Amino acid sequence: MTKKVEKKSQGKKKTQVWDGNVRDAALSILLAVDNQQAYSNLLLNQTIEKNKIDAKDRGLLTELTYGTLQYKMTLDYYLEPYVRGKLDDWVRWLLRLSLYQIAFLTKIPDHAAVNESVEIAKHRARHKGVSSTVNGILRSILRDGIRDTSTIADPAEKLAIETSHPLWLVQRYLNDFGYQKTHDMLFENNLPPIQTVRVNTAKVTTDEALQALWDENYSVQRSENLPECLHIIEGQVVRSQAFKDGLITIQDESSMLPANALDVQPGMRVLDMCAAPGGKTTHIAEKMNNEGELIATDLHKHKIKLIEENSERLGLSIIAAEVLDGRKANDQFDAQSFDRILVDAPCSGLGVIRRKPDIKYTKKESDFASLHTIQLALLDAAHDLLKIGGKMVYSTCTIDKMENSDTVSLFLEKHPDMELAPAPQAPEALVALRTTGTMQVFPQDFSSDGFFVAAFVKKAQ
Repeated sequence: MTKKVEKKSQGKKKTQVWDGNVRDAALSILLAVDNQQAYSNLLLNQTIEKNKIDAKDRGLLTELTYGTLQYKMTLDYYLEPYVRGKLDDWVRWLLRLSLYQIAFLTKIPDHAAVNESVEIAKHRARHKGVSSTVNGILRSILRDGIRDTSTIADPAEKLAIETSHPLWLVQRYLNDFGYQKTHDMLFENNLPPIQTVRVNTAKVTTDEALQALWDENYSVQRSENLPECLHIIEGQVVRSQAFKDGLITIQDESSMLPANALDVQPGMRVLDMCAAPGGKTTHIAEKMNNEGELIATDLHKHKIKLIEENSERLGLSIIAAEVLDGRKANDQFDAQSFDRILVDAPCSGLGVIRRKPDIKYTKKESDFASLHTIQLALLDAAHDLLKIGGKMVYSTCTIDKMENSDTVSLFLEKHPDMELAPAPQAPEALVALRTTGTMQVFPQDFSSDGFFVAAFVKKAQ
């Protein structure tokens, strides 16, 4: 029998209408991601909500969609010896989807995965030959066993294939972080993310929020890093009354770092650049105890509504959301008029691969230079708006050095009146923020998104 590949656990066509077939729905999502560059997480959630898919099928659909995307390159390596000639895109995705079940999922019998795929091929194909091809390839793999990766001599290529990350990206990481950290990060990127929520401390204490969720029979535990963060072990917490009442909001633990580093106080005037959808904005407002002035800007008009909706649900009244390109903020606001500024800059997003696995296939190495330019321009604009003695935080959801430490170095070099500011008020677990003012979180550090934070203070010249 084919040996399953060991999986670590913690694990321009229109999408077809849901017909009860989970695998066919997963295939439709995968095709939309590939053909329309749709975001996998958004499309998956839309499919689940639109078709009211029950919990059992929802879990399998998520596993099949994310798993197949996460291991696309690995699956292609397994398929390569058996594919002759050109395959239609949907057929290749069907084979990947089927092989993911065979190679990685122990609870689905191999014959069931093959038979279901053959039926999907019959349903979708215009001629019988396609289903015969699918059946032949999959049964050949069952007969021969999964292709071994141990024969790949080059360490970078082996890591790229085993973890399904583009070779150029693996080589970039190896150059920046060395083999072991890169190895751990790439494997961590393919694990299911932990669901975390942030307690709305302007409304309730962490103990009260925890009790409210327990009362609704959710399995929840405290974070060891941040007092306002809770880990959801089981349950769709977005459906909870606690969420509807604004006691909590969905946010990754790493994404809670910027507000902790910003050190806001009630009554301050604060600017949040690039604020949509408002997770960090509302966190800042909560830490201000909903007292003061908080201006949240974003380049995209349609995203302003998301900030306003989040603010309303959480009962936060000090947030004013405006459409504005942060690089032109000097045209809108007076110089040295803000006590605190958050620059949560556009970035490659390579820290959130486990939530958006398609990112690693769509990014190009040329993207970094253009993003780097935008990041520096945003910081320059923020510098002019910050009061003397004020604090500014720069953050990204990436682990790339050019976007993070290199950007910080260039900014400090250009602005000698700015210096890194340790954040002694940050929780003890965030020792780097407390002592140096910067912190690079890798996905494997505490099973969260990869994230970077740097805090600055403006000195008198």
